[in-house]
Amino acid sequence: MANIELRDVNKQFGDVKVIKDVNLAVEDNEFVVFVGPSGCGKSTLLRLIAGLEDLTTGEIHIDGERIDHLAPASRGLAMVFQSYALYPHFTVAQNMGYALRVAREDKASIDKKVYEAAEILQLTEYLDRKPKALSGGQRQRVAIGRAIVRNPKVFLFDEPLSNLDAKLRVAMRIELTKLHRALNATMIYVTHDQIEAMTMADKIVVLRDGIVEQIGAPLDLYNTPDNRFVAGFIGSPAMNFFKGKVSGVHEGGAEITLSDGTLINFPGKNGTLSVGDNVEFGVRPEHFSIEPGADGSLRGEVYAVERLGGETYIYLSSDSQKEIVVHATGDHRVAVGDRVEIGFTIAQSYLFGPDGQSVR
Repeated sequence: MANIELRDVNKQFGDVKVIKDVNLAVEDNEFVVFVGPSGCGKSTLLRLIAGLEDLTTGEIHIDGERIDHLAPASRGLAMVFQSYALYPHFTVAQNMGYALRVAREDKASIDKKVYEAAEILQLTEYLDRKPKALSGGQRQRVAIGRAIVRNPKVFLFDEPLSNLDAKLRVAMRIELTKLHRALNATMIYVTHDQIEAMTMADKIVVLRDGIVEQIGAPLDLYNTPDNRFVAGFIGSPAMNFFKGKVSGVHEGGAEITLSDGTLINFPGKNGTLSVGDNVEFGVRPEHFSIEPGADGSLRGEVYAVERLGGETYIYLSSDSQKEIVVHATGDHRVAVGDRVEIGFTIAQSYLFGPDGQSVR
């Protein structure tokens, strides 16, 4: 397949900068996911790679060759959009082979490529059907098959699962992961759903306001976020954050006083912190225990409980925190109105300085 390199890529619409100095390397056969909230620039960045938008400044290279001056059809890429965009009067086979017919390939070659793609996507029994006789997931597979038959250097996916229901999205995530392995392909995938990013990607690119906040493997971003934004965006349910102040600094770390008066000794290289700094202490819902913790505890009143059998989500509030989410395994016998103590360990906690950056 192909390597892709973005060098100092910028995109501006009028006076509005939507992509800001993005540098990124996508390795051969890698599955890279662009993720971030709506309006962060992830789809624009994908369209710049595809050639559907022009760069303001910067360069895009594929296999060492600069391609940002080339027309979309000359870049060797195939894009799958959020909408299926199938021709309703064509059969599945005709939809999948349309681009090859336009390119005037011979019928035998087209039929062979269409059938091979249909086998990969488990669509062989639907080749003579029209789109109206297919489910949403099947239509999306036809759209993907239309890209496969072109044998592109890189596959680009722009939120392809957002029109599907929750159960089908899970199934299609698995199908796309299997497809990536089967094709041994380079793929770039855009989504606002961090669960899709975590479960599918070899490498995640987290964007906010056109800026790359962090790049890394899913568990690297989960375990060692660079800043508060990444910590809060990666992980479901989101990390709990507690406001506090630095009440003391010593050689081994810092003493943090949370807004409810809880004292926390946070070890590490906290040389950037000073007494009086506003900080935020973070704990993921799954890292709380429903008992006093080894390094500290918080207290709150339960206002909602979600029992899912194998796991329980407990929602608490306290005088200083409107919402604390605890994710526990199994079924915990807590009830709305109970006052409970939840514990944490420093090893599974995070601290973010006044600038929002991780301080360890």
